[in-house]
Amino acid sequence: MNAPVNETLIRDVIQEVLGRLGGTAIPAACPAPAASPPAAPAASPASGRPVNGKPAASARTACRGVYGIFQDANEACAAAEEAFGQLREKGVAGRRKVVEIVKELCWSKAREWGRLEMEETKIGRLDHKIDKLLGQRAIPGVEFLHPFGMSGDHGITMEEYTPFGVIGAVTPSTHSIPTIASNIISMVAAGNAVVFNAHPGAATCAATAVRAFNEAIHRDLGIENLACLIHPPTLDSFNALTKNEFVRLLCVTGGPGVVKAAMASGKRAICAGPGNPPVLVDGTGSLERAAQCVIAGGAYDNNLLCIGEKEVFVLEPVFDAFLAALEKNGAFRLNDAQVERLTQAAFLRPKGQGAGPSHPVLNRDLVGRDPEVLARVAGATIPAGTQLLFAETPAEHLFVEEEQMMPFVPVVRVKTVEEGIAEAKKAEHNYKHSAMIHTIDVTRMTAMARALDTALFIKNGSCVAGLGDGGEGYSNFSIATTTGEGIANPRTFCRVRRCVMVDNLRIY
Repeated sequence: MNAPVNETLIRDVIQEVLGRLGGTAIPAACPAPAASPPAAPAASPASGRPVNGKPAASARTACRGVYGIFQDANEACAAAEEAFGQLREKGVAGRRKVVEIVKELCWSKAREWGRLEMEETKIGRLDHKIDKLLGQRAIPGVEFLHPFGMSGDHGITMEEYTPFGVIGAVTPSTHSIPTIASNIISMVAAGNAVVFNAHPGAATCAATAVRAFNEAIHRDLGIENLACLIHPPTLDSFNALTKNEFVRLLCVTGGPGVVKAAMASGKRAICAGPGNPPVLVDGTGSLERAAQCVIAGGAYDNNLLCIGEKEVFVLEPVFDAFLAALEKNGAFRLNDAQVERLTQAAFLRPKGQGAGPSHPVLNRDLVGRDPEVLARVAGATIPAGTQLLFAETPAEHLFVEEEQMMPFVPVVRVKTVEEGIAEAKKAEHNYKHSAMIHTIDVTRMTAMARALDTALFIKNGSCVAGLGDGGEGYSNFSIATTTGEGIANPRTFCRVRRCVMVDNLRIY
C-alpha cells in the first residue's frame, strides 16, 4: 500500500519545478487539447478491457490514446501495463529492436526535432540540441545487462536484472526529447514500459517524438503504447502518475521540490536533483586547455547542462593568466558595472514573502539565452560568435552561489588549493552532483574528489567528458545524484533476482 501523497506539497513543488524554466502555470485539471487527435483504433489498449488479467485503471474512452499520447494519466498507465506484457513476449530481441528504433529516429530526425524543441522552449543552442540527439547512438542498451553467476560445492546461483514494469517519469524543458529518448533506451532495454509527464514548456515537441517512437515500434513489433506521454501535462496528471497501481518506479529530473514530491509518493524514486558544479584551476597543467574546457562546457547549450561549469576557482599566482586565456579562446570579460547590471536582471526577489529578505529566483527570460542577450542586458557590446561571458567576482556572489544556467561564468581568486576546495564545496551546496579540476597533481585531484564526493568528477576535461564526449564512458540525460544511482543506464531500472539450484548443475 503506497503512502498517501500530500496534495499541498504536490501542488507547491510541481508548480515550482515544472514551471521554473519557462513553463506556464499548471492547470489543476486536464483541458481539451488545441486540436483533437485522430480517432483511436477500435482495439485501443486503453479501451477498458482487462490488462494482463487485471481490470483497466479506467474504462472511459473519451481520452483514449493514439500511439502513446494520452490526456488521462490512468489510461496511459493502463496502456503502458499492457505494452509491458507485450514486450515481455518479444523477449530480449524485442527490447533490442526498440533501442535500435529510438536511436535511429533520433539520428535521422536530429535536425528536425532539435529545431522543434528550440522553437518551443526558446532556450539553449540549436547546434547543441541537434548534437544531443545525434549522441543517443552511444547510449547503452541490452548489452549492459550482464548476469552474475556463482558456482560452488552446493550448486549454481544466477543473479539476473529484471524489469519493474511501468515506470513514471518527469522530464525537464532543458533537454526534453533527449531525456525522453535516453530514458526509453535505458528503461526498455531493461524490459520496462514508461509513462512521461513532460515539462509543460516542452510538451509539444515531447509529444511529437513519443508518437513517432510508438508508430515505429508498432509498425515493427505490434506494440502501440510502450512509451506513453500525458498531453497536456498537469498537476493532476503528475499526482495520478505517482498514485497509479501500475507504476512501480518513478524517475524524476528536477529541483529539490519535485524530488521531495516523488519521494513522498511512497514509491521507489530515482531522482536527478539540482547541481551547481564548481571548477578548480591550480596552474600546474595547461591554462590554455583549462580555459578551452571551461568555455566548451560552460557554453554548451548556453549552460543548460546540470553538469556544466557554473563557477571557477583559480589560484592567485595564475589568475590573471587564466583570464587572459579565456579571452584568447573567445570568451568575453565583463567589467564590474556590467556584472552588476546583469546580476540585477538575472536574479529577481519576489515580493510578499514576509518581513525577512526574500530568496532570489532566476529570471526565466534569461535562462539558456545567447551571450548576446546577456551582454545587452549588461550594457556590453561583444564580438559576433562569442560563446561565453565571464568576470571576476567574490566567492559570495549570487552567480557563484546559485545554479544560474546562463552562458556567464564567475571566476573567483583563491590563495591556496585548500581554500579553493573549501570554496568549491561551499558553492556545490553538498548536492553531490558534478565537479571539475585542472591539475597534474594527483594528490590535489584526490583531495577535491574526497571533499566534494560528487557523482561526476572530471579531471583535466570539460563537463561533457563526464558523459562520454571527449572522455570515456556513456551518456544519459537522467543523472540520479540525489538518490545515488549516478548516470542512468539499463541496470538503473532493474530489479535483481536470484535463482538458486541446490547441489546440482555444477559439473566439476
